[in-house]
Amino acid sequence: MDPISPLEQTLHAARALVLADLVASRVAEPDVVSLVEESVVQRRWWVEQWPEGAEFVAGLVAQDVQDALLERYGRWPLCPVCGSGDPHALDVEPELGPDPHWVCGKAGVKVAAVGSLGGAVGGVEGAPS
Repeated sequence: MDPISPLEQTLHAARALVLADLVASRVAEPDVVSLVEESVVQRRWWVEQWPEGAEFVAGLVAQDVQDALLERYGRWPLCPVCGSGDPHALDVEPELGPDPHWVCGKAGVKVAAVGSLGGAVGGVEGAPS
């Protein structure tokens, strides 16, 4: 059995982190998981072109899935911090950088690292809206 390349390890890690957040927010349906797979395929090409960007892949996959969900279903992940006002999605910060986090731009707080939504404020509940 051949060892897994650093590129594949990076892509598998990004996939696992985003899937963990989808599971935590109870939206990991097969069609949504397919969005993760589509992003990973696209990001594989991206990292092959720019290997120095490998540490940014998890945040980029999270953003790709968030954008795809917005187009098809609605906002994701919904902010668990703000209890009033219109429901809004968290953002990934930095947009292009290492150590991506879900943040609430409205409240100006980090909610959780990408892959750790399940531990944020008792977990994130609900489907995209």
